[in-house]
Amino acid sequence: MHPFAHFKTITRHRNLVCRYCFKVGLYRQGLTHDLSKYAPVEFWRGAKYYQGFRSPNDAERKETGVSMAWLHHKGRNKHHLEYWIDYCIAPDGSVYFGGNKMPIRYVAEMFCDRVAACRIYLGDKYTDGAAYDYYVRSKDHLMIHPETSDEIEEMLRVLRDEGMEASFAYVRKRLREAVY
Repeated sequence: MHPFAHFKTITRHRNLVCRYCFKVGLYRQGLTHDLSKYAPVEFWRGAKYYQGFRSPNDAERKETGVSMAWLHHKGRNKHHLEYWIDYCIAPDGSVYFGGNKMPIRYVAEMFCDRVAACRIYLGDKYTDGAAYDYYVRSKDHLMIHPETSDEIEEMLRVLRDEGMEASFAYVRKRLREAVY
């Protein structure tokens, strides 16, 4: 069990996401980001499976076959694409299981979350291309709406190609353009 190390990691992550959310104008989302990680079902599993260099959910999943912490977390945090997986209705009326389009404010928070996670877990090895590279490697097996995928990928591309401040400016612009 590593409760202090886990607490330190999730708090550093949350504070960094909060800072990034503030930079793009998502004040409430920044303040409430990932509060469920402090709930017993998530916190104690995170402490038990803590590794320090990646999410403890993978270790829990490997040992038990399922991550109860992740199931709890994704069901309460709209910035995760998995929150938006449900049945979908195609234009022809058929029903299929997939990702629904995420509102832009949650895509923006997902951007902040992904960048912060890369910074926390990669430490000195972090580059502005890390979150983009990670997303591109995994996107083919994600259940994500195509428009949501394009949106997060573009935000991460701007970060990779133009840097942090340009990416924050781009995300702020996309939020201003969005119709809620």
